[in-house]
Amino acid sequence: MKLKSGGREFEVEIIAREGRAIRARVEGREILATIDALGDSSAILSLGERRFRLLGARRKDAILVAVGPRTFDFVPAESAARRAHGGLAAAEVTAPMPGKILKVLVKDGDLVSAGQPLVVIEAMKMETALAAESDAIVKRVRVAPGDTIDHGAVLVELSPAPVASAPQSGREDR
Repeated sequence: MKLKSGGREFEVEIIAREGRAIRARVEGREILATIDALGDSSAILSLGERRFRLLGARRKDAILVAVGPRTFDFVPAESAARRAHGGLAAAEVTAPMPGKILKVLVKDGDLVSAGQPLVVIEAMKMETALAAESDAIVKRVRVAPGDTIDHGAVLVELSPAPVASAPQSGREDR
């Protein structure tokens, strides 16, 4: 996974996760941390004696993490390869945190492309657009503007996009 912040990019590898403890390697340096989830979909990250409150949200092909006034994008290293082979990256778009639905930008049966916003939510006084991770067909929209949602609630169900058919040779079989 890559971490992007302030125009810089870092390699991040999760080595092990056991309960609240996470062992990671950042640019070759091993780090031990603990994460304590809070009831409001935020968490406390502890690195040694230092503690940080953080909040995460899924955006397009990345996970956005806010730590105080700073934000970081975690980008899966395999996402480009997965898109190149086709298929559905995620069958559901879920709420990254509790909030309220502000806008629904698609309807059942719509063909959507990777990165296309589907739903806009408001959480912690911030608007966040949740997007399709890959080309897909909207199977079912499960929310409407004004709905209050919980963390993890399924907002939109998706199906794989149709595969483009091979071009015809122009020959007729007899």
